[in-house]
Amino acid sequence: MKPEEFFEALAQKGIELSSVQKEQFATYFHELVETNKVMNLTSITDEDQVYLKHFYDSIVLGFVDEKILNEELTLCDVGSGAGFPSLPLKIINPKLKITIVDSLNKRIKFLEGLVNKLNLTDVSLVHGRAEEVGKNPQFREKFDVVTARAVAAMNVLTEFCLPLVKVGGQFVAMKSEKAPEEVKNAQYAIETLGGAIKQQESVELPNDAGIRNFIFVEKISKTPKKYPRKPGTPTKKPLVK
Repeated sequence: MKPEEFFEALAQKGIELSSVQKEQFATYFHELVETNKVMNLTSITDEDQVYLKHFYDSIVLGFVDEKILNEELTLCDVGSGAGFPSLPLKIINPKLKITIVDSLNKRIKFLEGLVNKLNLTDVSLVHGRAEEVGKNPQFREKFDVVTARAVAAMNVLTEFCLPLVKVGGQFVAMKSEKAPEEVKNAQYAIETLGGAIKQQESVELPNDAGIRNFIFVEKISKTPKKYPRKPGTPTKKPLVK
């Protein structure tokens, strides 16, 4: 997907990018590829693939839930790596208030430089483990939307993310083809942490790039205080019956 194809694909969905937004994506691509030479951010560096598998794939979330592309929401991106899906969504919808949580300080430093070069406002970068951030009153149950893109198995991911979602908000997991099986295994964790599965959507990416599955978990009650457990525990001992 060349940049022009990317712009055209978005236009077909009713998203017309300004010259500033097009330039922001070009800068994002350049910074990602240059920094990747000295720091492992992504295995995907070809322009066609970055525009398809990072930029377009991130924005697909907004096709499924249009509020994310149009409204002023608080969005927390857990384990975002090089800023996906939150920063492409922010470029499309500047009204989003973004918080990115990542455990690797080098990635946070990269994102700081990137956010400055893209002239983005209302982006907070938090260095820390999701389990610690989820216990912090500054962030706990404060967000309209919490996203995570293929960070861990669904039952583990739920413990990382759901404590950050405000009651009435939603956690959206972006998954590959294994999503249905993962959802089944995560049912107990979702219920224990105050959530309920609201919907599941599958979107076929262009150019035979595969299927992106979205699992929307609504926060229906407060997460019990003992969750998330201490760092490392959710991964070693996922919540299961």
